[in-house]
Amino acid sequence: MRPATLVRLALAGSGTDTARVVLTALSVLLATLAGLAALTVLAIPKPMATDDNRYRLSEQYHNALLAEPGLRGGTAFALLMLMIPVLALAGQCARLGAPARDRRLAAIRLAGATPGQVTRLAVLETAVAALLGTVVGLGAYLVGREVLHRPDARGQLALPTDVLPSPAAVAAVVLGLPVVAALATALMLRTVTMSPLGVSRRAVRERGPGPWAGLLIGLGLASFLAVGPVMYQFDANAEVLGWLVPLLFTVGAFAAMSGVVLGTGWISYHCGRLLRRHARRPAALLAAGRLMADPWAGSRTFAALLAVLIFGAGAAAQRAYFATRDQLEREQKQFAGADVVPDSFYLSTMDLVDAAVAVAILIATGGLIVALVEGIVARRRAYAALVATGVPRATLSRSVAWQALAPAVPAILLALTVGTMLGRGLAAEASTGVSSTEVCEATAALCDDPATREQYTRIVHTAAVQRAVAVPLEQLAWLGVGALVAVLVTVGVGLLFLRASTALDELRTT
Repeated sequence: MRPATLVRLALAGSGTDTARVVLTALSVLLATLAGLAALTVLAIPKPMATDDNRYRLSEQYHNALLAEPGLRGGTAFALLMLMIPVLALAGQCARLGAPARDRRLAAIRLAGATPGQVTRLAVLETAVAALLGTVVGLGAYLVGREVLHRPDARGQLALPTDVLPSPAAVAAVVLGLPVVAALATALMLRTVTMSPLGVSRRAVRERGPGPWAGLLIGLGLASFLAVGPVMYQFDANAEVLGWLVPLLFTVGAFAAMSGVVLGTGWISYHCGRLLRRHARRPAALLAAGRLMADPWAGSRTFAALLAVLIFGAGAAAQRAYFATRDQLEREQKQFAGADVVPDSFYLSTMDLVDAAVAVAILIATGGLIVALVEGIVARRRAYAALVATGVPRATLSRSVAWQALAPAVPAILLALTVGTMLGRGLAAEASTGVSSTEVCEATAALCDDPATREQYTRIVHTAAVQRAVAVPLEQLAWLGVGALVAVLVTVGVGLLFLRASTALDELRTT
């Protein structure tokens, strides 16, 4: 098959295929913007150290997250974490209208295409949609960089619009995301057999998933717990710390998130077993059978939401640490009799992180809706057959709700627990060192006069204080409630499609 023919067939299809390509491209566009933003933050050069700027601050920015070199890595990491729910949304959008696409691929096989050609066709369709998204995303990034370049009266910028990532880094994002999308599609199709009679999937699971995902969670927790000892051990070796600490963060975060997502398959299977053993209602029994037949559906559906919850719970633990440390510093200054000047930089930064988590939950909710609707539409013949045999639609609605909520609740609790443990692995205790404070015990006029200030000034010494950081139960509860509301909204939207998918006419669908 010639390349031109392959591209033409990849872009052919109905309105559903067009919607799938557009939604996939839009999701990849958002991921491209997040990736380029992270690379831009990392591309900010460090100025030379001088007497006036010994901390090597980039003074052209008024935001400390950009001005301080030590904070840029965390900012870029947060932007990269924002890519996870966006890429998961892209993966869900790529599955939209899968039954119709399967029939189209079967027709192409019937016309004489080989299995390899049909697989390449499906892979190319996803890669073209992703490439369209990255190219448009690059254009939006360049245009936004010019539009948002607005120095204030002091010549400072709100965003790093004065720097660009290296061409190699930009090419890695623009070309790397389509390659990753193509490889992911090829990986998902490895157990799929496309024939002129339709599409079938091999490797039917006879046993449920094992609990080996817990090993990945343990590896993630161990990596985060090792950060403190590593920084203490290599305190004088900045070169080793420069690569070892980011490696521990990356490996730990990826292992923990993968463990929670894969562990959702184990949770789904055992929720199905419990429902089948103890449930007495038809809706719960139908959901139990579905959960045991495809336990990995929960992992695919809730992957983005669980990743966001892990990140949000870790951020909540860090906020609790900053709040505890801030409280200790205030108490020390009050004990010394000094004026308390609140420094809310870190807490204000955590407000930005919380806003990013809220946006990520909204994006993950969109992925949940797409996944649930796609699953209902894909099984519409089975649902229509159940209705034809006398099963009420209300029973099917409750079955869909059971199928979504039964694994979601324990998975949400697991994600919040793991995220909190990761955050507390970095900082479970706040401390302040020995300090001395000058206190002027006189009127403001006497304290401001250099000639009289010294005779009214005394030095107050405060001892070191350590305090355990409390678990942020309130913020964790809000995260859990928000995730549960997202799942409920998803179920509500999915039930709107269930009625149309259970029409008896669907029994004639090929």
